[in-house]
Amino acid sequence: MSRYLLRRLGQSLVTLVLSTIVVFAGIRALPGDPARALAGEQNDPAQVAAIREKYGLDKPVWVQYWHYLTHILHGDLGTSVRTGIPVREMLASALPVTAELSLLALLVACLIGILTGVVAATRRGTIAEWLANGFALLGLSVPNFWLGLMAILWLSVALGLFPASGYVPFREDPLANLQHMVLPALVLGIQLAAVIMRQTRSSMLDAVEADYIRTARAKGLGERSVIWVHGLRNSLIVVVTIVGLQLGALISGAVVTERIFALPGFGKLTVDAVFQRDYPVIQAVVLVTATAYIVINLLVDLLYSLIDPRIRVAGEAA
Repeated sequence: MSRYLLRRLGQSLVTLVLSTIVVFAGIRALPGDPARALAGEQNDPAQVAAIREKYGLDKPVWVQYWHYLTHILHGDLGTSVRTGIPVREMLASALPVTAELSLLALLVACLIGILTGVVAATRRGTIAEWLANGFALLGLSVPNFWLGLMAILWLSVALGLFPASGYVPFREDPLANLQHMVLPALVLGIQLAAVIMRQTRSSMLDAVEADYIRTARAKGLGERSVIWVHGLRNSLIVVVTIVGLQLGALISGAVVTERIFALPGFGKLTVDAVFQRDYPVIQAVVLVTATAYIVINLLVDLLYSLIDPRIRVAGEAA
């Protein structure tokens, strides 16, 4: 297990270094001169040259990358060229909002998706399967922005069940925080729940026909134990893969949902940085998102070995 973990950590580290190169090169590949953009419309050559010197834009690209990498290793993500606030502080205020939204959406998706997937696989030909499949089709077909607007219209404006927008930090008022986050989490989690439902149903259909399920029934185990303990555990490999991949997508894809519900998370930070051409903020947001993908995939690989010991043995043998 330790050898497998060290190998995966090494692969993740290499991937992270490559992602810094891609982020750095991608920002430099954006059209336009960043120095002229920072100087504004009324700029002169002396002002543009001063900006290039201030931000190191007059140095060779490899020197710029080396400075960028060394600053990251020291925890320095730069300073916003528009607000003058350190990017690390801006991320520290935005990341908890997006992280909370993503985790709540993931919780909603897993609860709904796994439950409906198991029901659809074990109640074939019944109204329950039709309802579960209809929910999955609806969740995959309806875009988040439309669902968010309809949720605000009906659940907030018409019925007054939830606030339409805004954010309250959890440490200030936990109840108000949950009231503001429930609706965005539902909107963001429904599409993921549909994906999880389809994958759970497919895996469970294979599991209920397996020999170990027939053996468990022959031993006299209850149907609930056979399905939810033996069948579901062996179906979770595919589900964990989907959840791991989609959690990274939730962090980066929450932009639309955060804009709809006026949440001060990564969505607002990213959109504002793009429109204002705030390159240090853009670099930091993309880098954090890429790092989240890498860490999540590493955790998913480790969960595999906990769910199915055969994977751990195969990884050690390799």
